[in-house]
Amino acid sequence: MTSIPILQGYPEQLKAQAAALLASGKLPSLLATKYPQGHEVRSNRQLFAFVQAIKAQHLRKAAPLARVTYDGNLSSAHNALGLHVTKARAHGGKVQKKREIRISAVFKDAPLDFLRMIVVHELAHMKYQDHSAAFYKLCCNLEPDYHQLEFDFRLYLCAQEAARGGAE
Repeated sequence: MTSIPILQGYPEQLKAQAAALLASGKLPSLLATKYPQGHEVRSNRQLFAFVQAIKAQHLRKAAPLARVTYDGNLSSAHNALGLHVTKARAHGGKVQKKREIRISAVFKDAPLDFLRMIVVHELAHMKYQDHSAAFYKLCCNLEPDYHQLEFDFRLYLCAQEAARGGAE
């Protein structure tokens, strides 16, 4: 079986099914059928509004966000598709914290469900810094299909890489 690094940690049966779909060329059409809805969230301003809407619905008491941007430097090769950053700056006698979320530019062209999944993931980091059980429970509260979306997004990345002619 061909090794797919981005699926490391998943059961062998799932990895074998993914490799078979990838080898047969059926994976892109399968994902397009399952996730047909694109999105119009193209600019950083639109992304900020999108994130704020989800935050307002689920995490009203969380600290405010100063900035939300697409970042062309983030990729699965760097093991990061989104970042939650807190910048502290001394101003007078107080320390001011500004929170930012950076989302990989890969999500500009991904289906809406995948964009929502990564936004939920980064918003959950506002409450939990690590990937603990409580963190994933919050992710699932914000997006009930979180784990399926995360797995399917990994398959989406595999299909994108295969379409570019890269190694699997």
